[in-house]
Amino acid sequence: MAHCHHHHHHPEISFENLNRVFIVSVILNAGFVVLEAAAGFWSNSVGLLSDAGHNLGDVLSLLLSMAAFRLSRRKVSEVYTYGYKKATVLASFLNALLLVAVSLVVMAESVSKFTSPGNVEGDVVAWVAAAGVVVNGLTAFLLMRSMGNDINVKGAFFHMAADALVSVGVLVSGVLVSMTGLMLIDAVVGFCISVIILLPSLRLLRQSLRLLLDAVPETVDRSQVERLIRETVHVRDCHHLHIWAMSTTETALTAHVVVDAYAHADEVKADLCRKLREEGIHHLTFEVETDGAECARRVCG
Repeated sequence: MAHCHHHHHHPEISFENLNRVFIVSVILNAGFVVLEAAAGFWSNSVGLLSDAGHNLGDVLSLLLSMAAFRLSRRKVSEVYTYGYKKATVLASFLNALLLVAVSLVVMAESVSKFTSPGNVEGDVVAWVAAAGVVVNGLTAFLLMRSMGNDINVKGAFFHMAADALVSVGVLVSGVLVSMTGLMLIDAVVGFCISVIILLPSLRLLRQSLRLLLDAVPETVDRSQVERLIRETVHVRDCHHLHIWAMSTTETALTAHVVVDAYAHADEVKADLCRKLREEGIHHLTFEVETDGAECARRVCG
């Protein structure tokens, strides 16, 4: 049995600093959700209500991400031998479910507004949306300063930056309603926002479900990995190849590798570790066999 484990060496991100950023971001966005929802009901704006629903999803998303980040740092135990790294995948799945649900509710509400748009206070919509641009933009800025090379924090940053752009859309709809008096504009914007939320949310849902079921991550080409293993010097064959995600940032691999002689096992292991690290796989375990070994596929199961 040959095992190769390698830790990523990214620039160190202060846990305390990132934790403060998450807390401030949650407070800012939670306060804005209350303000935006109240303004949406008062002004009868589905655009504001849709954006408030999305921002509520952002608050829960930030909370889930923060909880998952804390769990992923906990040490392994006799029961959780990989630690709690998979919590980041579970958080991603729950976030996706939440966003899909919110977008479908907003879409249904927007469709109902097409038949009975009601009166929309365009000025109120514009002012509240402008506040949303500031809140989301500030949150994105705080995350950008603290994200380093952490792909999860980068994802939160891009999400908040996208939200700032959505708020710009609501701001434009409020101005247009105020200038033209066309109430349907608000319903159209609300519907468009729900679609903007739904499409990437469905993709995130599919990706996170895939990782939860221990499928090969989309960032890894299984056929390419198998080819690299088979083409390694002294390797005769490869079987029982399994690749799965330990977290949203870490990938593991196990495989039975047939070599021409046990004397070359260490050399093969070193070559495979080097090659597969370049493919983004850093947790590697190999069962080394020779051509005449008893451990065949039918025996291993």
